[in-house]
Amino acid sequence: MTRTYLVRGMLVGLVASIAAFGFAQVFGEPQIRKAIEIEERNAAAAEHGDGHDAEDPTVSRDAQETVGLGTGLIVAGAALGGLFGLVFAFAHLRLTRRSARVTSVGLASAAFVAISLVPWLKYPPNPPAVGDPDTIGRRTALFLLLVVMTVLATVLANVVREQLKPRLGNWNAALAALASFVAVVTVLYVAMPGVNEVPDRFPSIVLWRFRLASLGTGLLLWTVIGLGFGALTERAERRAAVGVAATA
Repeated sequence: MTRTYLVRGMLVGLVASIAAFGFAQVFGEPQIRKAIEIEERNAAAAEHGDGHDAEDPTVSRDAQETVGLGTGLIVAGAALGGLFGLVFAFAHLRLTRRSARVTSVGLASAAFVAISLVPWLKYPPNPPAVGDPDTIGRRTALFLLLVVMTVLATVLANVVREQLKPRLGNWNAALAALASFVAVVTVLYVAMPGVNEVPDRFPSIVLWRFRLASLGTGLLLWTVIGLGFGALTERAERRAAVGVAATA
């Protein structure tokens, strides 16, 4: 059964990544193009000023925007979908009173908050020409660290909810869990260093449209995973129930 959930999650994640790639191309790509134009103008001005030719990138911008972005999203979508399937297999066994669709949507919502929204608020992504290339490793490490810590905070909040549910009831236990999650995230936001490398003259509208497109891509990815996985699982469960009834 676990293997079935894993494969189903990977397939749904693949479909979700294709949808997310289309969204990114429509809403994010125009902002990338504008940022690239700014980068090229700055490079041309620097070249004219020092008399040296600017080096051509090893991978062309077109390849980065199409093949690179598409491949990255497909791999990430399949991997996240597979992990989602494994987590669902564990959660669904414990939450047998809830339908597969409700469990799936709930898990996808939590994943979006922990993996996409909270890290985005602290370390929003930047388009090309924004940020110091020498610090990209540090920025990536901080972002991934925050993702891991936020996921752990989500797990902790769920543990708090389960522990308090018998004494406080579902509603109050959920509020206590939410408060614990917010408290941990607040501490992380304060403790972790900020990163602000946006040039003063970079157009703010381009920056924020790109960042919103990035957040929207994550939202669409998790929405498709949550709804798609839940629908397929409920359908499979109905078929299994019909099969059992027919053989009884």
